Amino acid sequence: MPRRIHTYIQRQIRKRGKLLFALLDAENITNPRDTITTVERCDVDAFLVGGSTVYDQLQLDAFVKVAKQTTSKPVILFPGNITGISRHADAIFFSSLLNSEDPYYIVGAQAIGALSIQRYKLEALPMGYLVIGQGATAGFIGRARPFPTDKPELVAMYALAAQYLGMKYLYLEAGSGATETIPPQVVQAVKRRYSGTVIVGGGITLPKTAHDLAVAGADIIVIGNLLERPDFVPTLKHISASLRIRES
Repeated sequence: MPRRIHTYIQRQIRKRGKLLFALLDAENITNPRDTITTVERCDVDAFLVGGSTVYDQLQLDAFVKVAKQTTSKPVILFPGNITGISRHADAIFFSSLLNSEDPYYIVGAQAIGALSIQRYKLEALPMGYLVIGQGATAGFIGRARPFPTDKPELVAMYALAAQYLGMKYLYLEAGSGATETIPPQVVQAVKRRYSGTVIVGGGITLPKTAHDLAVAGADIIVIGNLLERPDFVPTLKHISASLRIRES
């Protein structure tokens, strides 16, 4: 299967240095067409669709269809469970919650969903998923044992395990709606060990926070809850500008 979205992401990283992904929760955004159009004008590189509690497959399918009709940027699934799969997306982050205490979120859900992904011919992007700090909704739903933020080498150890398991992407998650973001020193420790693409999300609402995480080694910054605010545009534009540290 062609690896079109993986190739796009890696090409954009080489070109722009750091990327900005917008995470859209299909349950919380009531007017997806307007939201996506507005977000795209803020210079994002791709859209993620998902969340930790998506339960309505038809709702997700309808949302992804609208997204594909509205934007020319990649629409990538970011599932919290098997209900987060839609045939209409460009790709899916095929993730394993490596610090979950429940095998279902490490490999069980992945095994159940694998046949659908193959049947829909979705491009699978293998990703290790680590919940850090508060964990918020993602940690609660996934029964994760979050890493303490003052133990960066512990996170780096799991990141290296993800690399040896063949996971080309690593998502460091503070959790949806988290009040504290992942500290830059955690990202630095991971980047020293892990050679794949590092993604950081959870609670990022300020340009300086996004910039500091990018400088620490994050290749992709994910913005989610900010997009549910009515006045998100100026902040999102500033976040985008803060990341273009290598753009030519």
